[in-house]
Amino acid sequence: MSNPNTGAHNNNAGRQDTNPIEYYSFRLTRRSLLKAGAASAAVAIAPRHAFGASDATATPAPEMANVTLKINGETRQLEVDTRTTLLDALRENLHLTGTKKGCDHGQCGACTVLVDGRRINACLTLAVMQDGAEVTTIEGIGTPENLHPMQASFIKHDGYQCGYCTPGQICSSLAVLSEIEQGIPSHVTLDLVSAPQATSDEIRERMSGNICRCGAYANILAAIEDVAGGRKS
Repeated sequence: MSNPNTGAHNNNAGRQDTNPIEYYSFRLTRRSLLKAGAASAAVAIAPRHAFGASDATATPAPEMANVTLKINGETRQLEVDTRTTLLDALRENLHLTGTKKGCDHGQCGACTVLVDGRRINACLTLAVMQDGAEVTTIEGIGTPENLHPMQASFIKHDGYQCGYCTPGQICSSLAVLSEIEQGIPSHVTLDLVSAPQATSDEIRERMSGNICRCGAYANILAAIEDVAGGRKS
């Protein structure tokens, strides 16, 4: 068929209504596409040994270490995996479950304990790193029959609701008052010459690492101030 304008013969005559894929005899249905994709995925996730590769090396046994800790006045000897945190050693090996596992990332303060008189997040240190240290947990601060003044103050001022964060809050509270007594400044201390005082701002700043998801902060502050003698009750 000739083009009326040029007189040239049109070789594409009759192809205008033909699907290009069908014209070139290349047909790809949806079913075929899904099958091809599944086959590709199977090849991608196939185990290594299916292609003649050697089997993966077995995971080595954990490396164990002996650790001696003085827990709440009692010397305890443990054999732990070197990867064990102090928090897990306290809870899993010594069954001192008063210390709580919250975020396990050092962000909530629920696992706060006293190590050699200073507060730390037990989830952020390995047990082997504290070999020979003196550790005080909530179980060593007081008992139901003989409450520590801070524990009694938390009860008096209703400084808890669910109680999950309370052990860490109490351990941290004791450390806060000790830090102030030692003259250790905080971010809100006015200067580095004068001794810090147990003001509400100082206490709030120093307790900011202990989160209470129930929102009992006002009562927690009142309990600490009561023990610090910062207010009359």
